[in-house]
Amino acid sequence: MVIIESTPEMAARVYETMARNLKVVRRRLGKPLTLADKVLLGHLDDPENQDMEPGKSYLFLRPDRVVFQDVLGQTGLLQFMQTRREKVAVPTTIHCDHLIQARAEGKKDLRESLAENKEVYDFLRSAAAKYGAGFWGPGAGIIHQVVLENYAFPGELIIGTDSHTPNAGGLGACAVGVGGADAVEVIAGLPWEVLYPKHIAVYLTGRMSGWTAPKDVILNVAGQLTVAGGTNAIVEYIGPGARTISATGKATITNMGAELGATTSMFPADERMAKYLRATGRGDLVPLVEKYKQLLEPDAEVEADPGEYYDRVVTLDLSTLEPYVVGPHSPDRARPISRLAAEVSDARNEFRNEISSALIGSCTNSSYEDMSRSADVAEQAKAHGVKAAVPFLVTPGSEQVRATIERDGQMQSLKDINGVVLANACGPCIGQWRRAKEAAAVPNTIVTSYNRNFPRRNDGQPTTMNFIASPEIVTAFALAGKLSFNPLTDSLTGADGKSFRLESPKVAPEVPARNFDRGHATYIAPPKDGSGVKLQVDPRSERLQLMEPWPAWDGKDFLDMPVLIKTKGKTTTDHISPAGPWLRLRGHLDRFSDNMFMGATNAYTGEAGKGRNVLTGETGESISRIARYYNSHGVKWAVVGDHNYGEGSSREHAALSPRLLGGVAVIVRSFARIHESNLKKQGLLALTFQNPADYDRIHEDDRISLVELTNMAPGKPVECRVKHADGITETLRLNHSFSGPQLEWFRQGSALNLFHGASGRAKQRSVARGAKKSTAKKRSRTGSSKASRARKPAAAKKRRRVGSSAARGAKKPTVAKRRGRHRQ
Repeated sequence: MVIIESTPEMAARVYETMARNLKVVRRRLGKPLTLADKVLLGHLDDPENQDMEPGKSYLFLRPDRVVFQDVLGQTGLLQFMQTRREKVAVPTTIHCDHLIQARAEGKKDLRESLAENKEVYDFLRSAAAKYGAGFWGPGAGIIHQVVLENYAFPGELIIGTDSHTPNAGGLGACAVGVGGADAVEVIAGLPWEVLYPKHIAVYLTGRMSGWTAPKDVILNVAGQLTVAGGTNAIVEYIGPGARTISATGKATITNMGAELGATTSMFPADERMAKYLRATGRGDLVPLVEKYKQLLEPDAEVEADPGEYYDRVVTLDLSTLEPYVVGPHSPDRARPISRLAAEVSDARNEFRNEISSALIGSCTNSSYEDMSRSADVAEQAKAHGVKAAVPFLVTPGSEQVRATIERDGQMQSLKDINGVVLANACGPCIGQWRRAKEAAAVPNTIVTSYNRNFPRRNDGQPTTMNFIASPEIVTAFALAGKLSFNPLTDSLTGADGKSFRLESPKVAPEVPARNFDRGHATYIAPPKDGSGVKLQVDPRSERLQLMEPWPAWDGKDFLDMPVLIKTKGKTTTDHISPAGPWLRLRGHLDRFSDNMFMGATNAYTGEAGKGRNVLTGETGESISRIARYYNSHGVKWAVVGDHNYGEGSSREHAALSPRLLGGVAVIVRSFARIHESNLKKQGLLALTFQNPADYDRIHEDDRISLVELTNMAPGKPVECRVKHADGITETLRLNHSFSGPQLEWFRQGSALNLFHGASGRAKQRSVARGAKKSTAKKRSRTGSSKASRARKPAAAKKRRRVGSSAARGAKKPTVAKRRGRHRQ
């Protein structure tokens, strides 16, 4: 039976393995290590043979923990059933947080959710019991807050089926959002494969004060790095300023690292983390953290001279940092609040000054500290007889936070200004918000302390503009009812008609003086033996559908394919696979896929979610309907996309739906990390234009052929022939990031198909053996002194700081290369 809790024994094993692996890594690399290097390379499956070149090598790692939310958990467990494994191989938990819709208030919404989602909750609970996973029922809280409170610890490697899994980086964990197929492989006992990220450092100095909050750190960084600036990189927050931020404040920052496209974000272990561990009942881990502190922070040389060891360094003085506001429609559209009023008054922006709703909480900002600072603002308003001027919604991140702020009074302070407390769930942050139609049907402004603000994200309406700020700033916005309001300089009018100015919130306790109140018990541990638990899915179910293996590639080129849709501009996973009301169907792939590309903008028409069936000539049809028509007539199709395609969520339905409906290739200018991985895992060809300008060469009536696929190999471009309607054919070159073993995912039909049948397993072992033999030959040629010979001279030019795109250069040792392998 797998022990699920983060016990001292588990932590000790993690640290001992890290120490052992890093001894090998240091011998091979011969250089000081960053924090990310220590945690990632400390979890290598095979440190002696692993190729280690950031941005190029695929690492094979052994995660310590896997976490599922209740939406992707459905497809994850349905896929795990195909592996025929009897138990999860690593500590695993399932968290029910996505399916609860915000309608009225928390208790009522929770009761309705329990009734509406009973079939799904019963399935998840039974699957957890059968396979040995822990189950956090509805009302327990948002997955990331629950993980922070119960499982995360410095140096732990966590993967989770949600893009904001990096929240646990606030406690020094290396926590990465992944698709369901990645998670399934790990709980089935295989290593986890990930592109070795590059390294970005955010060097913090000074200390925050006044209205400035940890949220402002990440909003500022998002403005600098943009939504693609962290792609295939780990962001480390280092420097003396990092040690002034609470553990939950750090979690806010690492949570929103997902908005940079980063693999994850992390902080080094410090006393603030130890304080949080003690307050959450895990004080017995603190002596171990202190004992192994050298594993949980960058080497001294790295922090002393970060420009020498990171690919990019951003510096930020917390003492001079202003509160920031980002939006609308993208989390990198950032400005300090002092500049917002001018933008609001500029008619060219078409911002609506009147706020229609204000919302605080979510996984990003619902800590005890956040709620305390927001309650301080509320108490000031209450003293002047002022209440929220607009609907004001509060989402506690967990039952533990809810119970504690109810006990300590912060909840009442927020209610006293007309705050409505929602369920401990994702709610409006992910579109689970039954909002009055009249409020959202016209252009309107909402302000939130959430992490994401894409169009349609919160209420399904393209007319809603979401501006993101810290919870205390959002609370001030709620009182004023105006986006142009700046609490640092502007005044409110009290019930007595006199104007007053809000003071900056008092410094709030990062943990409660009386420790946390656990609240109502919602956790169910798995039985010692779950073999007798029966899992059944009704074939007539409208919520769940058993999944079958995808067919293997037939070995033929893809010829004369129509372009299903060419998307223009931002194409997030929300655009490809919308959430909101569709979440209830996530366990039934066929029904869910009716929403495919519903939010994506068609480059040929400018219309969202609709296109032309080139076989029938019909126009204005939904993209999913066109795809079903092509599929029913045996016609394979491709998708063409723009930059950073698949930005945002880890939802693998954005890959599963195209696979189900007959898609075989997605060709774009560039990919977001998780989505590219998800496409590859499901047997789809994820390809990028060698020349990004070739995107403009693809026309609506074109037919695309991908040829010589039998010769497809790592690093070798794919030939794409584009036949235009006028009969002219031109040839384009497409790049890809498939490694040798990953090409087997395509050939076999999916990564998961390698679990099925002796032939699939034998083929995977054959690939691994071939890679190992290749590595052995290279090692014999390079010799053991290669790393020391490749070290960069001390006088070599250092990497530039902000704005630098310099490669890691000669400082990086060249080590023996080896293609990754999966062990069965």
